[in-house]
Amino acid sequence: MEESTALLDGCGEPAGIERTLAAVLAEVVRSEQVPVDGHFFDDLGADSLVMAHFCARVRKRADLPSVSMRDVYRHPTIRSLATALADAEPVPRSEPAAVLTAPESPAPAPSAAGKRQYVLCGALQFLAFLGYVYLLAFGTALGYGWISAGSGALDVYLRSVLFGGATFLVLCVLPVLVKWTLVGRWTPQRIPVWSVAYVRFWIVKTLVRADPMVLFSGSPLYLLYLRALGAKVGRGAVVLSRNVPVCTDLFTIGDGTVIRKDSFFSCYRAHAGQIQTGPVTIGRNVLVSEATVLDIDTSLGDGAQLGHASSLHRGQAVPDGEHWHGSPAQRTDVDYQVVGRARCGAVRRATHSLLQLLLALAVYVPLAVGGVAALLVEVPQLSTALEPGPAVFADGSFYLEALAMSFVLVFGAVPAGLLVLTALPRLLSLTITPGRTYRLYGFHFEVHRTITLLTNWRFLKRLFGDSSAIVHYLRGLGYDLSRVEQTGSNFGTEMKHETPYLSFVGRGTMAADGLSIMNADFSSTAFRVSRVSIGPRNFLGNRIAYPTRGRTGDNCLLATKVMVPVDGEVREGVGLLGSPSFEIPRSVLRDSTFDRLKGREELRHGLAAKNRHNVATMAWYLLSRWIFAFVLILLVTAAAELYGPLGVSGLMLADLLVVLFTIAYFVLVERVVTAVRPLKPLFCSIYTPDFWQHERYWKVPSETYLRMLNGTPFKNVAWRLLGVRLGRMVFDDGCHLTERAMAAIGDGCTLNLGSVVQCHSQEDGAFKSDRSTIGSGCTLGVGAFVHYGVTVGDGAVLAPDSFLMKGEAVPQQAWWGGNPARPIRSYGEDEVRSAP
Repeated sequence: MEESTALLDGCGEPAGIERTLAAVLAEVVRSEQVPVDGHFFDDLGADSLVMAHFCARVRKRADLPSVSMRDVYRHPTIRSLATALADAEPVPRSEPAAVLTAPESPAPAPSAAGKRQYVLCGALQFLAFLGYVYLLAFGTALGYGWISAGSGALDVYLRSVLFGGATFLVLCVLPVLVKWTLVGRWTPQRIPVWSVAYVRFWIVKTLVRADPMVLFSGSPLYLLYLRALGAKVGRGAVVLSRNVPVCTDLFTIGDGTVIRKDSFFSCYRAHAGQIQTGPVTIGRNVLVSEATVLDIDTSLGDGAQLGHASSLHRGQAVPDGEHWHGSPAQRTDVDYQVVGRARCGAVRRATHSLLQLLLALAVYVPLAVGGVAALLVEVPQLSTALEPGPAVFADGSFYLEALAMSFVLVFGAVPAGLLVLTALPRLLSLTITPGRTYRLYGFHFEVHRTITLLTNWRFLKRLFGDSSAIVHYLRGLGYDLSRVEQTGSNFGTEMKHETPYLSFVGRGTMAADGLSIMNADFSSTAFRVSRVSIGPRNFLGNRIAYPTRGRTGDNCLLATKVMVPVDGEVREGVGLLGSPSFEIPRSVLRDSTFDRLKGREELRHGLAAKNRHNVATMAWYLLSRWIFAFVLILLVTAAAELYGPLGVSGLMLADLLVVLFTIAYFVLVERVVTAVRPLKPLFCSIYTPDFWQHERYWKVPSETYLRMLNGTPFKNVAWRLLGVRLGRMVFDDGCHLTERAMAAIGDGCTLNLGSVVQCHSQEDGAFKSDRSTIGSGCTLGVGAFVHYGVTVGDGAVLAPDSFLMKGEAVPQQAWWGGNPARPIRSYGEDEVRSAP
């Protein structure tokens, strides 16, 4: 039997624990008594939400040991749970959850001095933004004047190449120069948020992550960029993740190491109102798989492996040659490296890098730069605006032409995108043979990356997702969906793949947002694409990375953020939860409440009504983008109009108006959508209008613009405008709130990059949502995920990459972590670090 995560702090008698646990559960399920041998889910009809409340009640009892949801699933009766708790030894120190140290104190309450610092920080950040916008405006004016003076198409092209190349070089070098000027070398330190030192950190972080070189992730050029920033990068390393490390002097990666996409290794974290920097050290020939988090002060030795959907908490070190997985990671015998080595020398890498640069400078940059200049010259309204005389805005026909132009841009993108994406990638895929190993940085590698880039276009997935249309779209891309059992919610709006032509999803399977199909495997010198098969009658929760060797079959429930197993027998007819995953019931009584709607006649009527509502939602989505594009055309024209009398200052003013309009517009769009039917706690079928309106809320508004506000006081202003019940001086470095009006966040909270507060869940045909509350002074770690109906007490900490399940109640000052989250204390948190 595996160890329980509960701590007894002494000894207990099973009979006494059994009686007390039974009494607590009876209170939760509102029954006079419960049988001690009754199965929580099969016999008592409980679900994970009910049992989360049970665990919270138990944790409040001083006479009972702590119980986690993992304990409940492993011991699903009162008798077996009591026996396990009574027999359990204190958790051994070799287990990740057992390293007991005192958690750091929560962020202090905002003071008058702190508020002044908060305002000053926002002012300095705004001034830095103005300076950057002025540089862009100056470059735009200079480039337009020089390129438009060209005579003939060839001259304009050559000028576009030269000016575009110079602009590209400046944008690439500027972040490096700013980093070395403002910071020098990064060292382990603590930086109070909102301080002047933090402003320097924020400027460097923002520029480093906005550098065009980030687009070259997976290329040797990307490694040159990291070296220029101070990172110690070995020969032949491959970094596929676009999550750029910020404190690069603290980042070390050895020869021949591979870091897969969607991994975090920033060398800093935000904690309790401070930015804490620390080293991330990765040895030679290491594999860091997809969707992983490496906290500060972590390391992997030579030849080590970290499995997908895993994390290293602060202070964890993987020894040489060992394989670890899970969150927090623990040792395993699973081998995650499935692609061997191939010949891929320095000449091949250099040639590939040179060709990438030539393609960018000779094709992509001139098209972008020269295209804008040609637009200003050839479009009569814009060219007229640049000349002295009456304003173009006085011409009524201009508005009609702007409406027509914006209509073509938005609505024309749908058929044009469908035509290109269903034809070009399919032709390119004929050059790649599944199961064959190809060398990196050659023709096949670039074909594979082109297919991945084209077929993951977000616009059409957002348009068609959460509707019956997504099935037809994915089939057009190349997915093998067998004989589809249409539900109207087969797939969400956010999913991705390496290649659609090797993606199989069985009949009756549904997937929530965030599915990542890992069709490709990599070594430091080679790659291979393989078929990924997801069985029939499955349900996949949020944020799941599904690997090529996934061992799941028919009728499985894959819970949110689960680590899909790649070893052992094929799992069928069960649920899987956690990282590393363990089995849970496939479904419970509460989730079958709406099974009556799955009958043929009921499904036909319900699906038809849902389809009509979804079509209206797609129309809302396109209409909102049409209006947005129309106003952007007006603002571009205004920029041209202002350039005459105001010069560069006029362009800068227009750029600021674009930013302010984008924020105000999408706040207004979201408010209009929620005004029709405000968000509220729900337990309903996916064939009810309440759920359809919730789908409209996910699709029509935009959240992308919020990224530009990360790490600034202005993010808090935007959250409040969107309906978040937000406390004072919250630090948000990149948190995602799926239902803004259903989230409450207290004073002085610290929200890290990649963290999520999701106030809903869908399992098969049932939809559930509820409010979640984060108390004052709390910290959500990098990549942490908070589910619906959750309460986090003041000063609590949720460790990186944790999954806090629905209905959990985290006590004040507690430290929770893991997937699923449970009471732990993290590695190395009692270390004394010197302040800067």
